[in-house]
Amino acid sequence: MPEQPFEQDRAIAGTGMGGAMDLATTEAQTLERTPGGPLGTGPAARPRSLWSDAWRDLRRNPVFVVSALVILFLVVISLWPSLIASGSPLQCDLAKAQEGSQPGAPFGYDGQGCNVYTRTVYGARTSVTVGVCATLGVALLGSVLGGLAGFFGGGWDAVLSRLTDVFFAIPVVLGGLVLLSVVTSNTVWPVIGFMVLLGWPQVCRIARGSVITAKQNDYVQAARALGASPARILLRHIAPNAVAPVIVVATIALGTYIALEATLSYLGVGLKPPSVSWGIDISAASPYVRNAPHALLWPSGALAITVLAFIMLGDAVRDALDPKLR
Repeated sequence: MPEQPFEQDRAIAGTGMGGAMDLATTEAQTLERTPGGPLGTGPAARPRSLWSDAWRDLRRNPVFVVSALVILFLVVISLWPSLIASGSPLQCDLAKAQEGSQPGAPFGYDGQGCNVYTRTVYGARTSVTVGVCATLGVALLGSVLGGLAGFFGGGWDAVLSRLTDVFFAIPVVLGGLVLLSVVTSNTVWPVIGFMVLLGWPQVCRIARGSVITAKQNDYVQAARALGASPARILLRHIAPNAVAPVIVVATIALGTYIALEATLSYLGVGLKPPSVSWGIDISAASPYVRNAPHALLWPSGALAITVLAFIMLGDAVRDALDPKLR
């Protein structure tokens, strides 16, 4: 009987029930053919991890690209605001109070005669600093406590769960009004410390649940059977596979912390003059919004764009790291 030629684009495989299964190849197949073998078994084949797949999806996502460019611009002007803004944000001239746009001041002047454009640019430094530092602190503290609680369980887990319930019961804005009203420091660190204090329970619960799910997998049981220490199992086997939900939550929360800093500064318990903050400028411009709406429009618009960019970035990262959406 003559041999049938092998078709490279289609093959029929027998199944255990005596039937046949169509193995037509497409570009979307996980097993891709390479020059080293018909099913990608040659040396040119490379296994793809969750992170490589996520990065490939993110690069193709226009939401991620746009939000990442906006955030990159904010980071650059936060580090070097003099690149696009000349002068000092604290230099004011009462003779120009509430004046509109003019050369050298495209956003006009506020009620104290300060250049709104310069203050808006310099206000990005405060917002980015507070958001990034608070997010790092919350992610680190919550991940460590939640990871230990989920891995060891027992009494430690029970005590930490009840402690997180207590912190969840504290209203964030009310807690800020109470705690920050007694702080006399005019730096960003009391605000960052307050956000870390009330923000870690959310990440803690996410990390705890992710670790509990990961430690039940077969590779963790195999490592334990081979005599791996608890520290090695937690750091080498569980943490890399349980960190994705924490990254997603922290990325989305970063925009929330920026908005919270502006809210607390607007209420007068966050940053205080002469610090430069979008919340301070919004609060100062509110009484004369009818006479000089530009003084309120530009800092509030910059705040809204920044928060939206971080939330969009978090949504894109969540979609890329969620296997159920593939």
